[in-house]
Amino acid sequence: MKRIAFAALATATVAAALLSAPSLQAREKLTGEQKLAKMLEGREAGKPLSCIPLFDTRDLKVIDKTAIVYGSGKTIYVNRPTNADTLDSDDVLVTELHSSQLCRLDTVRMHDRSSHFFSGFVGLNDFVPYTKVAAKH
Repeated sequence: MKRIAFAALATATVAAALLSAPSLQAREKLTGEQKLAKMLEGREAGKPLSCIPLFDTRDLKVIDKTAIVYGSGKTIYVNRPTNADTLDSDDVLVTELHSSQLCRLDTVRMHDRSSHFFSGFVGLNDFVPYTKVAAKH
């Protein structure tokens, strides 16, 4: 009898978890534009730049089908590449550099993280700097 009660409790627990999972996923699933907007909250756009120095590219975030964000801290740089709809945060980005800067018109190859096969490329556009806005007192 105890086994049946335990099995029923375990089944109910699993069922409750499965039923609540879709609502949690639906609530947390943001579009690329929404993710970027959230990342840019409290920041102000500056004049677009055609190149950024390599040291500003150390932190990289790929926002699916939207943009590549370089840097962290006070200023971040947003690049909305041509054919951004192919961007996938699960891909590994490979950039061949021809100078000490990352520039507009450079191309970035994408490779699947698990198979390491080439999965496409994107061409970079201007880099828009976004700087944190000082809090008003």
